[in-house]
Amino acid sequence: MDIYHIWCGLKPDVRDHEFVDAFSSYMELLEREGVIAGWRLTRKKLGLAPAHLGEFHIMIEVQDLTQLDTAFNWVASRAEPVEGEHYGLNSLVENVSFALYRDFPDPVREYGEERF
Repeated sequence: MDIYHIWCGLKPDVRDHEFVDAFSSYMELLEREGVIAGWRLTRKKLGLAPAHLGEFHIMIEVQDLTQLDTAFNWVASRAEPVEGEHYGLNSLVENVSFALYRDFPDPVREYGEERF
C-alpha cells in the first residue's frame, strides 16, 4: 500500500466543517470511482506538530503507483464531476505540502544478503 500524504491549512474565513464537507465529498467520489483504496483526515491536536505542516493531515491510500497515476490522470482530465469537487476543495486550503510513503517492508522485498 502506498500512502499519499497532504498537509494543509485553511484559508482565512474558511470554517473547519466547510472544509470537512468538501473534503469528504471529494474523497468519497474518488473512492466510488475506484481510483483510491481509502482515505483519512486528521487534525493537529494540542499544537503537537511542526508548524510548517499545517493544521490538517490527509492520508490517501492507493494499492500501488498505477492506481495513484490513474487517480492523478482522472483529476487532471478536469472533467465533471471530479473538476468541481477538486476545485471546491482546493479553493478552501493554503500552504499545502505533499509526500508519498509506502508500507515497509515492501511485500516484494527479498531477504538475505542486504547491503547497508
